[in-house]
Order: sequence, then structure tokens, then C-alpha cells
Amino acid sequence: MEAPYAIEMLNITKRFPGIVANDNITLQLKKGEIHALLGENGAGKSTLMSVLFGLYQPEEGVIKKDGEVVEIRDPNDANALGIGMVHQHFKLVECFTVLDNIIMGVEPTKYGFLQKKEAREKVLALSEKYGLRVDPDALIEDITVGMQQRTEILKMLYRENEILIFDEPTAVLTPQEIVELMQIMKNLAAEGKSILFISHKLAEIMAVADRCTVLRKGKYIGTVETKNSSMEELSAMMVGRDVNFHVEKKPAQPGDTVLEIEHMSVASKLHKKDAVHDVSLKVRKGEIVCIAGIDGNGQSEFVYGLTGLEPLTGGRILFEGQDITRAPIRQRSVKGMSHIPEDRHKHGLVLDYTLEDNLVLQRYFEPEFTSKTGFLRRDNIRSYAERLIEDYDVRSGQGPVTMARAMSGGNQQKAIIAREIDKDPELLVAVQPTRGLDVGAIEFVHKKLVEQRDAGKAVLLISLELDEVMDVPDRILVMYEGEIVGELDPKKTTEDELGLYMAGAKRDEVSA
Repeated sequence: MEAPYAIEMLNITKRFPGIVANDNITLQLKKGEIHALLGENGAGKSTLMSVLFGLYQPEEGVIKKDGEVVEIRDPNDANALGIGMVHQHFKLVECFTVLDNIIMGVEPTKYGFLQKKEAREKVLALSEKYGLRVDPDALIEDITVGMQQRTEILKMLYRENEILIFDEPTAVLTPQEIVELMQIMKNLAAEGKSILFISHKLAEIMAVADRCTVLRKGKYIGTVETKNSSMEELSAMMVGRDVNFHVEKKPAQPGDTVLEIEHMSVASKLHKKDAVHDVSLKVRKGEIVCIAGIDGNGQSEFVYGLTGLEPLTGGRILFEGQDITRAPIRQRSVKGMSHIPEDRHKHGLVLDYTLEDNLVLQRYFEPEFTSKTGFLRRDNIRSYAERLIEDYDVRSGQGPVTMARAMSGGNQQKAIIAREIDKDPELLVAVQPTRGLDVGAIEFVHKKLVEQRDAGKAVLLISLELDEVMDVPDRILVMYEGEIVGELDPKKTTEDELGLYMAGAKRDEVSA
């Protein structure tokens, strides 16, 4: 007799106001397998996994573990059944340390006193065993998103979960970290753990998953063995059409300089050394310049300095010839700088505002949206939001009045991209713009970046995705330990050469 499935989700239906997120979906996970869950943004993947983890209760359907029907009322029930989850948007307490977050809820005590020493030893042993290097004493708010991801994975391993759910685990990792994570997942599966892996990235699914289940618009499309499938077949199942994986663009025709940065330095929050040191570069009209590098090499601080989120410790910024080094954020925005931020929750959206209010966050004071008496023109805001939702295919249960918090991560990202590009900026600063997007949406965003370039705008792209770095820009600047160490032509370089610059093994004297 065949062994029972580790997890079976049978005929699951979950509804929200205005939308059926999961419509009669069945998913079966074998013991010791890596099972990918693939679908567009808003296809219902995260909702289905949240049902399995006890965050939502389904209206219909049952869940079985090892052939027995189980009831999962909340995440405590899930943990008791050995189910752990790394969420797309991390569930960490920012003012706590890494160690405190890992042991929270399962703190080891003796005579009522917290025993952190043995917890620390267990965490360090796990991080060593699985190659998940972390500083247990660092505060979550001070570490990179990649480190936060590792903390979440260690949280599951610390609890000795048998069923591991990874919701978009590679969305925030560098190429090197992704390779490491893939190996970690394979090792975990070899140890007998069963893994559910939500991803948009077809290459990763082909590399690591045994089987793949595809969802589209809340419905089950099919389950395939990855070794018998192809990226083209999976993408067509996912979006219902063929997708072009290569960015189509004609040669750039750069014009006048829009952005000039001279000897910029930005302080680090983690150590005394500057996170960005003596960076100079130019971005011209009609070109896409990409800053590439491994996460944590000063890219975030560079963007904070450029957009006004952090002060500079040295140097200056010229925007269309004007010095904006100390200009407030709104002034930069009004002058024509748009910013798609790295952290959409912290810097991109007000999660408890509606979608329409988020779409006018930087323009609500304009006459189109505010009357002379100071009242918001609600009808204008509504019709503007409806246009952007239509143009950028932002999917939300209740349209413009949907709370930003209730939307899927990919659709939150699309809303930010719509808002920033529709401002018709002279300079678009796009940081990880396709993070968490499916292949269809990535194709759309890349097209939009090229459209901005062809319309004579300047685009500064900051990306950790090697495919994106090689395919989208006209020039690549590599950042290593807060300095620009190389300038490369994407048409003439290779991923290997780029990797050497990113790792600091190669550098040249750059004149931007």
C-alpha cells in the first residue's frame, strides 16, 4: 500500500469580500518532496498556504496530515502538527534580537527563568549546519532583508517542523544566497522533511522542485512533474498565454545628464565605517543605468541618501543641474524624482489606507485632487485610481477601496509601480522593482522601464536579480562595500565577470 500523503488539502474554498481567493483547490504533498506552488500575483497561493498554517479558516474543504483529517484553527495548531511557514512579508518583531525572534513562543525556561544560553547554542548549531549565518544579538531593524529571511528559516528549524512552507523565499535574496537556499531545501528534503515552495521564478522551480501545482485566478490548473515539463509550459499554464523571457529594446540614445552624484558618502547604522563611500556617477536622459551588487553592499543606503530618507555625510547631488543634497523628500518628488522603494511596506505604502489613497500619496495636494478650500476631490481620486488599476492590472477584491494590507504582495508592488511611473518623472529610481512579481508582470514592468527610457527619461535601476541586471540596463555599475568598483556593458560582459566584480575579486578605476 502506498504511504499516505504528508499533507492533503482537499477541495479548499476561501472567500474574501468581492473575491474567491481559493476556488475548490486540491493540493497533495508527498513525504520528503519539494512541491512548488506556482501562479500569478493574486492567484491565491499565499491564501492557500495561510489556510494550511491556520491564519485563515476555509469555507469548504478538509485538510489531512498523514491520511488523518486535522483541524488547524490557528498557527499554534499548525506548529503542534509540525507545520512551519516562512511568510512573504516576515513576521518578526523589529525591536527584538535575532535570537529573541527565533525562540519566541517556545522559550526554554528552568524554574521560571529564561535559559538563553542553550537556545543560543542550538541556534548557532542550526545556522552552522544549514549555512544560515546570522548574528543572534543583532536587532531585526538593523539587519538586511536577506538576514531576516534566514532568521525566519531558523525559526522553523528551531521548532523542528516537518512540513516547511516557503512563501516566495528567494524574493529578497542575492543570487549566491538563492543557490545556498536551494541546497538547504534539498538537504532538508533528503532528511525527510516535506517542503511547499511558493515561487514565481520558473528557473528555481525547475532546479529544485519535484512536482509543481499551478493556480490561476484562484482556480487549480494542474500538477506536473518538473522533470517532464519546461519553463515555457509552466509559464503558459500560469498566465494563460506565451511569455517573452527576453527584454525587447532598441539601442539607447542618451541625452543630457539628469542626475549627477559627486563623492557621495552615507553613514552606516551597523558600524562606524560609511555604508556608502565616495560614490560618483551620472545618469542621462534616455538610458537605464543599473547598480548591481550583492545585498548589503551599500545599495540601500545609497538609495536612502539619493531620495532624502537619510542625510549624506559627504558629497552632493545635482538633479537637472540643481543642488538637491539637502532638499526635503517632497521637493525631490515635485521636481521629478520617482522612487520605487526596496521595502514596499516600510517606505512604499500606508498599509491601513485604501488603494486609492495610496495611489495619490505624493499628489493629493495637487489641484486635481484637492479643492481650493482644502477638501479632497474624492471623485477625481476614485477615477484616477480606477484608471491606474486598469492600466497596470492591479488586482484587488474591492477595487479602489481595498485596504492595501489585504492585497497580495505582487499587487501591492504593481500599485507602487503604477503610482511612481504615472507621475511622469524625469528620473525613475527603481529598487528591486520586480521583487515578488510573476513572469507576466515582470515582462510588463521591464517594458515600462524601457518605455520610460525611450520617452527620454532617466532610469536608475537597483537590482539583485542577475537576469534583470544582464537584460534590462544600458550600463551596469557594480557596488562593493559601498564603492563603485566597475562599469560594465551588459552586451559585452558575462555573468561570471559580473560575479567577480560583485564579490570584490575584481575592480577597475571607474569614471562614471
